[in-house]
Amino acid sequence: MVNDGIRAREVRLIGANGDQLGIKSRQEALEIATRANLDLVMVAPNAKPPVCRIMDYGKFRFEQQKKDKEARKNQKIINLKEVRLSPTIDEHDFNTKLRNARKFLEKGDKVKASIRFKGRAITHKGIGQKVLDRFSSECADLSTIESHPKMDGRSMFLVLAPKNEKQ
Repeated sequence: MVNDGIRAREVRLIGANGDQLGIKSRQEALEIATRANLDLVMVAPNAKPPVCRIMDYGKFRFEQQKKDKEARKNQKIINLKEVRLSPTIDEHDFNTKLRNARKFLEKGDKVKASIRFKGRAITHKGIGQKVLDRFSSECADLSTIESHPKMDGRSMFLVLAPKNEKQ
């Protein structure tokens, strides 16, 4: 709410340099703001009476956009990469998948290791469990287990998250 958009009859007014000017009528507050060649901005609409501040609103919006842009630039986007295994995976294939997963974890991405059971292989869930346990223990130095192996339909999966520097 800025200038004429403010509908409250009385407002608690804060000056341009941060000092309290007391409770004023909306019209009086607008006059003070226009004399200072600044805007009247409502900063706390739920207070009784609402709190308004005299400031340069354009400059305030510009600063806010700069802060938001900086925050977006600094945020880390974590992707979820999937590695598909099978219950009867051979040693070399397992090592290749493991190498890929370790590369993803080093880059800071989460890894979802999944095993798809085909045909009657679903009756031997223990074999798949062992493969996933071995996979998670091989990645233990780079990752923490975010979700332990569990079944979802015909597939079993676990999620590994990269270890933080704090941990």
